[in-house]
Amino acid sequence: MCGLAGFYTKNKVSGYKAMNTMLEAIKHRGPDAKSVEIIDDMCFGHVRLSIIDIEHGKQPVKSSDGRFTLILNGEIYNYVELRQQLVDKGYMLKTHSDSEVLLYMYIAYGKKALNYINGMFVFAVYDNKEKTLFLARDHFGVKPIYYFQNKNFFVFASEIKAILKHPAVNTAPDMDSVYEYVILQFVMGKDTFFKNIYKLEPAHYMIVKEGQIIEKKEYWDFHYDIDDSKTKEEYVNELLLLLENSVMLQMRSDVPFGVYLSGGLDSSTVAALASKNYTGKLKTFSGGFKKPQGYDETKYARIVSEKIKSEHFEIFPTHQDFLKNFEKLVYIMDEPCAGPGLFPQYMVSKEASKHVKVVLGGQGGDEIFGGYARYSVAYLEQCLKGAIFETQEEGKHVVTLASIVPNLSLLKQYTQMIKKQFSTGLFDTMDRRYFNIINRLSNYTNIYNDHVVCQRFNNKVFEKFSKIFNKPKTKSYFNKMTYFDFKVSLPSLLHVEDRVGMSVSIETRVPLLDRRIVELAAKISPKLKFKNGKTKAIFIDTVKNILPHEITNRKDKMGFPVPLTEWFKGPLKDYVKDILLSKTAKKRGIYNTAKLEEILKLELQFDRGLWGLLCLETWFKTFIDK
Repeated sequence: MCGLAGFYTKNKVSGYKAMNTMLEAIKHRGPDAKSVEIIDDMCFGHVRLSIIDIEHGKQPVKSSDGRFTLILNGEIYNYVELRQQLVDKGYMLKTHSDSEVLLYMYIAYGKKALNYINGMFVFAVYDNKEKTLFLARDHFGVKPIYYFQNKNFFVFASEIKAILKHPAVNTAPDMDSVYEYVILQFVMGKDTFFKNIYKLEPAHYMIVKEGQIIEKKEYWDFHYDIDDSKTKEEYVNELLLLLENSVMLQMRSDVPFGVYLSGGLDSSTVAALASKNYTGKLKTFSGGFKKPQGYDETKYARIVSEKIKSEHFEIFPTHQDFLKNFEKLVYIMDEPCAGPGLFPQYMVSKEASKHVKVVLGGQGGDEIFGGYARYSVAYLEQCLKGAIFETQEEGKHVVTLASIVPNLSLLKQYTQMIKKQFSTGLFDTMDRRYFNIINRLSNYTNIYNDHVVCQRFNNKVFEKFSKIFNKPKTKSYFNKMTYFDFKVSLPSLLHVEDRVGMSVSIETRVPLLDRRIVELAAKISPKLKFKNGKTKAIFIDTVKNILPHEITNRKDKMGFPVPLTEWFKGPLKDYVKDILLSKTAKKRGIYNTAKLEEILKLELQFDRGLWGLLCLETWFKTFIDK
């Protein structure tokens, strides 16, 4: 795990100076080694967190003939198998590092090498014969890469803050992205909060020559080619084998590692499978909030820890920890974050960094197998529409009104979401209905000025959303929802996963995000994945024999909530007001400060709307006002 950067330069002296400044901004990503090298007009920079082949895995890596130079951020999990494949083809490799394997895979197969790789990665290869730069990002966007381009210049880096350090970069806030964040609390596609700075999207590569992008393409996607020839039992057996193999591959490491264990289904599965392959006592890490009550699920993590006999560590952050770390977290993230889970996740990562260098996590299960309560809310409406109007939008409905009733008790804590959904656009088109569910503006629309939340821009964001939502060739509402979340919501969560881990110099791996698992799940009928309206039905059937029944039968999964409402009414009140009602915030022209003052005075629930506002204003203070 590392940080990388690169840019074109005609002046070696200024090139070295600029690169060292950039690498200083991301040194937390690689505290073990730093290197800068200029090949032709390309300057490569790399900071390394040593995980595999610690002694010989230094970067950049050069081909034996000197033509190709590579830098990598991430891990190639199947590098052992790929190395043997290369040796069989006659390649002479000098090390056992995954970076050297990746370089020679590129030499052997070109961009088709991406078809063979199982890993989380961003890598850059410079070809000093063709004078081209090849950049690629992993299938799911676990590892980040950003680039800045104008007519005369191209620069890339693992984090935006490094790009901002280059003297040729002059940028400003991208207000379209700001307004999109106001609506959804994430930014879709390649855009970021900074003008002319973009992210290379997951499963994409690009080729750059003389500072200009000459090719950019998506190299992988999954398709809903439903295979009804297999029984549920056959799918369960195949899925369990893939889960076991993915965890085993991702446990390859030359340094100590552990597992994030929330007590939810996904992290518990990863921990249970990891414990089977680990010699010694596996370390697991969890967190919660002791005060106020209702924000602590560490008891479930302890149940799993006791079953797998792990060495378990717990941390219980307080409001003082929030006050101490919030503004630093906004800087760490580079962009405003989608949810307050960022804070406790950082605190758990910080605790884990005292004991290990690599941590396995359970990210991705909700998007692959349909674990979010909003899918059940969406299908409650879908079932009513089908029953009333006798429609067949999905061919045959995945769930009927009669079949979903036994699982509706799971929605007790989501009554506000149901009220919202049923009060606006009831029985509208699928894309409109799901857009309404994920729209974050419903509660506090009037805290923003009219030009921010105008209908014209709302329509623009919806069009961008709809293009992604309707891309897969499927009639299934369930598959459309999970596809959108996989392509847009998941990368924003992985953004958090990467940043909080790397900020404390640990590597986070996500075994559920294996291409083989995702492709298999896409073949499984929604009727099995969402049987009778039960979220993650097929996944629960797959892992029920390896987990305690208290985990597979849970109906109260929290998702690491933070007691912001209680803190907002007490110790955080003045802090929040100081940020949102400052003179600078009032002059910004984005917020309806009169309405905001009224809301803050009433001390209403501190929901995702106010969280987004707090993050947004703190981002402006940090990166724009400086």
